[in-house]
Amino acid sequence: MAADDLAVLFDKRLSHGLLDAADVPVPYSPTSGPQAPPVRGWDDVRAALGTGGMHRAFIKLAHGSSASGVLAVEYAGPGRIRATTSVERAEDGSLFNSLRVRRYDTERDIAAILDTLAPDGLHIERWLPKASQDKRAADLRVVVIGGRATHAVVRTSRSPMTNLHLGGVRGDLAAARAAAEAAGVAWSTVLGTAERAAACFPDTLCVGVDLLPGTGWRQFAVGEVNAFGDLLPRLTGLPGSGAEGQDTYAAQIAAVVRAHGEDHQDV
Repeated sequence: MAADDLAVLFDKRLSHGLLDAADVPVPYSPTSGPQAPPVRGWDDVRAALGTGGMHRAFIKLAHGSSASGVLAVEYAGPGRIRATTSVERAEDGSLFNSLRVRRYDTERDIAAILDTLAPDGLHIERWLPKASQDKRAADLRVVVIGGRATHAVVRTSRSPMTNLHLGGVRGDLAAARAAAEAAGVAWSTVLGTAERAAACFPDTLCVGVDLLPGTGWRQFAVGEVNAFGDLLPRLTGLPGSGAEGQDTYAAQIAAVVRAHGEDHQDV
């Protein structure tokens, strides 16, 4: 993995800007790219929520992972606000990352959390309405190794955060594929979107791409590209991917061995 790729992958603002410039579908973001203005706190977030009809947004730590510091905010004007998050705020104002998703419904609490997080850098994205599976919000984590989508898992949740460690559960990948194809989206197009996102980081062997299926599985956007998004125990490769029977780690080793073999043949 190249240091330049890693620096962008670990900054959601830069990563979003790179994907957008490459015409990879991503949610609208007022903090996309290196020229975007910084988010200094709740006042800036509230101003952003009032533009372009964006009344629902994900507010993320620019350098966060595993949904740490993420707030899913719904804002309908003064006094009409709710945030869903794993951030726990203690009585003294200290913040903790929790495994329990909770809700805050006062502007005072939400402002206090975001004002505390803002010095570490914040990224704002439009909250896209997601497709559902079994009455739960659903998205996909697709692992791309050597430019090819090799593994995929559906993540479902009753909260906006589908992360498996926050109570999300694995869904039915075959059902997701069938739903996309019934909506007129070829499965190769779905996986191809993840591969296009990975291609923005050509010096990185493996990334985990979060795909956001829109309502009805009719369209897909990229939520994030994760430098270390391959922790998917007991998951083997997709049919036709070249990684059948291999977990994500075995598939990466095989890709490295193949690459070295090709290098030796060129000598």
